[in-house]
Amino acid sequence: MNRRLLLQTFAAAPLAGAGAGASRRAPFRVLYSNDLTNITSCVSPFHQAREPFRPGMLEASVDEVADLVDAHFLQPGLGVVPLWPSEVLPLKEHFEWVSQRYGTGPDSFSRFVLNGGDLVQVFIDRCRQKGQAAFISLRMNDAHHKEFVDPKPGDRPGSSIGMSVTRWYAEHPEHRIRPGSLRGADLVLNWAVPEVREQKLAMIRELCARYEMDGLELDFLRFYSYFREAETPLDQRRAIMTGFVREVRRLLGPERWLCARVPCHLPALDMLGLDLKALVAAGLDMVNASAHYFTTQQHDLAVIREQTMGATLYFELCHTLWKGDKVQAGYDVFPFRRATREHLHTSAHLAYARGADGISLFNFAYYRRHGQGEGRGPFGEPPFEALRDLRSPEVLARAPQHAFIASGWRAPGMKPLQVPRKIEPGRAAKFNLDLAAPAGGWKKDARVRIQADSRLGGSDWTAAFNGEPVRATSDVSEPFPVAYPSMMGAPDELRAWTVPAGLLREGRNSLEVVVHGGPACSVLFVDLAVPA
Repeated sequence: MNRRLLLQTFAAAPLAGAGAGASRRAPFRVLYSNDLTNITSCVSPFHQAREPFRPGMLEASVDEVADLVDAHFLQPGLGVVPLWPSEVLPLKEHFEWVSQRYGTGPDSFSRFVLNGGDLVQVFIDRCRQKGQAAFISLRMNDAHHKEFVDPKPGDRPGSSIGMSVTRWYAEHPEHRIRPGSLRGADLVLNWAVPEVREQKLAMIRELCARYEMDGLELDFLRFYSYFREAETPLDQRRAIMTGFVREVRRLLGPERWLCARVPCHLPALDMLGLDLKALVAAGLDMVNASAHYFTTQQHDLAVIREQTMGATLYFELCHTLWKGDKVQAGYDVFPFRRATREHLHTSAHLAYARGADGISLFNFAYYRRHGQGEGRGPFGEPPFEALRDLRSPEVLARAPQHAFIASGWRAPGMKPLQVPRKIEPGRAAKFNLDLAAPAGGWKKDARVRIQADSRLGGSDWTAAFNGEPVRATSDVSEPFPVAYPSMMGAPDELRAWTVPAGLLREGRNSLEVVVHGGPACSVLFVDLAVPA
């Protein structure tokens, strides 16, 4: 399907929630992010463990979401070293320097490009064949593997260092957020330095000139750090970011779509210098509001909708609700509480109710086996079938509801998260859920649960919902099928109550719990389930 016909086809489906008077609405309902890394880090039908990259794997990752998503976003690496034939940073010279400094060679993606391949073109061609709009998503300030920039005895950076560290970065520590620190948010570059921004613009300029992509996403969440706040006040941060987006808009031209991946929490927007109204005025077409790595139902999407009138607003879902502690040192060593179909659908229903025009998916492939360490599973194939209903607010409004509060991610500037919360005997603890009514309103009673970090034994708990006492129930089982039972509480770590349908209301709902006697504990997770 050619590009013009593709866009005409998407445009035939109206978008819900778009602001009146929007001058340029993107026609896509469901966006899908592909970080490329998953292709060789996850075990899948098209990739066995430790199998090196071949282009058919990238094509297969496009194929598996055909007819489920409208636009496919490829992240070609970490946004630092081009994974395409580049004159901005010639890969042969770069990897010669990497070999001399770190004693390691290129990864299998880079070897493919060094041997004459072109990942970006393979991706665009396959998207055309499968009827998906082809976007490139470029990470703006990624920190992965930069802790190994100055190698010390015993360090084992591996081949990934070649995708994260350039000679310029290594030779200019003064341009890092906090020179000398090994924390990810400090290792990234200071965007107040013009040369830092120009490096990104050079890559974008090359992508725009070389490829017929349908659009570009600026990923401002890799990582949540761009400025030394004490040196660069808010008005300067905003001017820098808005000017950058304006220049990218000029490079893209008027026909291609410009998207930005931004925090779904207001305090983080200011810390990053992202003035959404100004960015839309500067030419931003699409805003992808995200909780960085997690599916959440705690966000500021309604206010973000007001700030992005004139652009198409998306809300991002991920494979996980929250992660546990590392089981060993390294990357990809966490257990996860996986998102179920009901979690995804309820989160999307809430997002549409708060003004979203569409839904995006991030790291969705990571239901699959990946990483290291025991006790992180079980793993399995992603619930791709759950994506089909994400394009229909009407279908979602008739589906079962599974609301939740999880620890997720604390963005910069945010207040402490609702969980984990220490519960003291005799002292009430309140948890707030944002609920969106189903079609026709709530007709069936709900069940609300808390999950603690330890056994509750015979301790006596009482609860009130929206100020009204609710009746305890001995049924603490999972309300819906769970294909990936990880980090779920044992029966003696759970308490549950029945919530009459008449107590449920649109918007903010509160659960207040009190434990009478017994030792202190912490609540890790709260959920509320309503049958269809």
